[in-house]
Amino acid sequence: MTKTRTMSLAALFAALTAIGAFLQIPVGITSITLQFLFTSLAGLLLGAKWGALSQLVYVILGLVGLPVFTQGGGPGYLLQPSMGFLLGLIPAAWIVGRLTEQKRTHGRVILACLAGLAALYAVGVPYMYAVLHLYLGRDMTLWAVVWSGMLIYLPGDALKIAAVAAVSRPMLRAVKRA
Repeated sequence: MTKTRTMSLAALFAALTAIGAFLQIPVGITSITLQFLFTSLAGLLLGAKWGALSQLVYVILGLVGLPVFTQGGGPGYLLQPSMGFLLGLIPAAWIVGRLTEQKRTHGRVILACLAGLAALYAVGVPYMYAVLHLYLGRDMTLWAVVWSGMLIYLPGDALKIAAVAAVSRPMLRAVKRA
């Protein structure tokens, strides 16, 4: 794949992640979105470096003020409880890409997506706890944040991972051919 084509696909996945922010079901403190689906596909199709870069571009665009996050954009978004999950998209894409570089079986794709999801939550949940507890002064236990920031989203995450695994082979073939 040429560098120009890879850069174009990275920009496309940054845009798809932005669109995924607005395809949402409100639940708890944040919403179920399709962002992780597009992040996983970016890692799978572009590899670790370019997949993560696509998500970094998405986050930077939002932080400079483009309204690409579910509740807008701008530097003030750093104080939103959900910002950690947006930051977690970057290592999630890198991990999915890294774990699928050599082998892209359905099982490997699922495991890579699970590892990427774990990274997303490893960044997002502590960030959410810090913002809620330290900045907003909410008296929420860590368990309450784990419940409202992670556990209620896992069934939807499982569906997104299944969707990535289902479309992985046809999409990989299409990217190779194009």
